[in-house]
Amino acid sequence: MKKRILIIGACGQIGTELTAALRAAYAPHKVIASDIIEGDEVMMNSGPFEVLDAMDYDAVQDVVIKHEITDVYLMAAMLSATSEKFPMRAWNLNMNSLFNVLNLAKDGKIDKIFWPSSIAVFGPTTPKENTPQRTVMEPSTVYGISKQTGERWCEYYHKKFGVDVRSLRYPGLVSYKTLPGGGTTDYAVDIYHKAVKHNKYICFLNAETTLPMMYMDDAIKATIGIMEAPESNIKIRNSYNLAGMSFHPEAIAESIRNLQPGFEISYDPDFRQAIADSWPKSIDDTEARNDWGWNHEVELDEMTKIMLKNLT
Repeated sequence: MKKRILIIGACGQIGTELTAALRAAYAPHKVIASDIIEGDEVMMNSGPFEVLDAMDYDAVQDVVIKHEITDVYLMAAMLSATSEKFPMRAWNLNMNSLFNVLNLAKDGKIDKIFWPSSIAVFGPTTPKENTPQRTVMEPSTVYGISKQTGERWCEYYHKKFGVDVRSLRYPGLVSYKTLPGGGTTDYAVDIYHKAVKHNKYICFLNAETTLPMMYMDDAIKATIGIMEAPESNIKIRNSYNLAGMSFHPEAIAESIRNLQPGFEISYDPDFRQAIADSWPKSIDDTEARNDWGWNHEVELDEMTKIMLKNLT
């Protein structure tokens, strides 16, 4: 198999599970994980690992050449809530890491790139229900600004230089395998941890704050799916809308109560409420479903069963 994969940011919330999935799908020695620090024991023992700064072009290039990399999954990023605290650090990481891999592809040193975007590219003026693929995009967060800018550069590099870059606008992601990574949708992970430990949770969003969400297994399936799709099927080169389910904190609390009676939730909104209020409530991902066969599998109640079972 010619394909040799590099995952940059392999120790993050998505990167950890993406690495495991790719190593299960391909020969583990052909899937090279990397991050700014070493990963856990499972990560380090399951295949090759490189300590790598995503913002260091020469270091990234050296790893690409050393391992004869064909495909790069660039998962390194500073997420929404953390980006608001460190705006310039977030901009530098989110943008410079992208330019590094785009330029390596432009120069013919890698064949294909996956770069994740986010529903954060949308803003307060975007239609909130069934947000279309092409619509008003006026993000009001540091994270959203960097992701929208990245989308434009991905499309530019494809049109100008023929770079095969593929992208998804992730909704909020939920998994029991990794801890929250500093995002506004993190409540939907933390709530399960607190339900198991304390049977109660204080939520940093309002009860009716509806947001697009997805179970991590579906997100990993979409990520690998878009990269494995024939190049002719990828018609959108900024980023595809991606949808699974939409729910609010009270709905997830009720789903928990169905299995764990007596679970209590209270609300104490913080600065993340304004971020959530600027985002869509639901996403229209028809083009992803039509172009390369995307479909999601996991709904809220099934996700709750999975989360509680595995965290208990």
